[in-house]
Amino acid sequence: MVRLDWWLAGICLARALNGLVFMTYAATLPVLQQEWGMSAVAAGSIAGGFQFGYALSLVTFSCLADRLCPKKLYLWSLTACALCALLFAGLARDYLSGLWLYTLTALSMGGNYTTGLIILADRYPIAKRGRAMGLFIASTSLGYALSLMLSGIAIPIGGYQLAFWITCSGPAAGALLAWITLHRTRVSERPRRKGARFTREVLRKRPVMALVWGYTGHSWELLGMWAWTPAFLAAALAVGGPAGVHAAGLGAHLAAGFHIMGLVASFTMGWLSDRLGRAPVMVVLAGISTLCSFAFGWTIVLPFYLVFLAGVIYAFCSLGDSPILSASLTESVDSAYLGAAFGLRSVMGFGAGAVSPIVFGWVLDATNPGAAQGGAYHIWGWAFSVFGLGGLVAWIAALYYGRVRQK
Repeated sequence: MVRLDWWLAGICLARALNGLVFMTYAATLPVLQQEWGMSAVAAGSIAGGFQFGYALSLVTFSCLADRLCPKKLYLWSLTACALCALLFAGLARDYLSGLWLYTLTALSMGGNYTTGLIILADRYPIAKRGRAMGLFIASTSLGYALSLMLSGIAIPIGGYQLAFWITCSGPAAGALLAWITLHRTRVSERPRRKGARFTREVLRKRPVMALVWGYTGHSWELLGMWAWTPAFLAAALAVGGPAGVHAAGLGAHLAAGFHIMGLVASFTMGWLSDRLGRAPVMVVLAGISTLCSFAFGWTIVLPFYLVFLAGVIYAFCSLGDSPILSASLTESVDSAYLGAAFGLRSVMGFGAGAVSPIVFGWVLDATNPGAAQGGAYHIWGWAFSVFGLGGLVAWIAALYYGRVRQK
């Protein structure tokens, strides 16, 4: 089992602090939609802009990691994210400023995800890699949960502005901790074999492309769900009583519980895949999360404790295969092309994750006529079903990966 020594604890805590800004917008969305006068499509476009920026950043930094030192890219990305997050907290006060500044933050922060995975792959052997990456991704979930919890406290007290300042201060602390933790860490060089090509090592390898497509469907489902779940929970709570900023704050608190379940799922499922194999665990998790996507939105008519229970299962299964997909990719690709493979995966996965919140918002507006002009959203089932399409892609890809990996 991976020992949680000071090095792993440091890199994971830095990742958690950086993750505070990732859920800032989702946590405050119910309030921002009213105060910034946004339709669901406009609201989804800010989440989409963030995901587009993050995808572009991921692919750029991932490809650079094959040429430059992953450690340096990782640290400077964290530093840039700290500065951009503080700009977002201080200057985002309407739709346009929010769109541009949140996208700028995403452009800066993509360099500390895949480079972090490459650093972990260099440090830990294959037999322990699923658990190590599970802890790293679990720390991301911890950051998301803390972001939602802190926002839930801050919104009723000081509105979205206070929530912005509190959560956007996390990346600065995370960058400082990462510089301290990695000060003496060395990352091995990864020379390319003679005759090796990107097309041969990545595009023509069926197990690799199965994982890339699986991650694409996984991201469409997961990132869209993350963007809209706090607003859905606020709507479900409003059905039973609390409304406005109180429902938004409580919705953020409860959505934080979903990310805690994602934390548990990342570590336990990464560990389980080390023991049972990557493909079987991915198939089960992707299958259950797909069913949850098609069912979750319709639960708004049920008692809230059933809504929350369904959400807990949804959160666990939709994130549980993330470290498995990452560990599987490091085992399937020539190490000299690992950054490029992560880059391709990132542009497809986070590109899909940028589109899905917008499509969700369009379906939500279309199935709730008049809600965009200030009314309430009562029908959420069709919109959440949009995420189920990505879940199906992830499930089919996991089945295919299991088949071709055995050959």
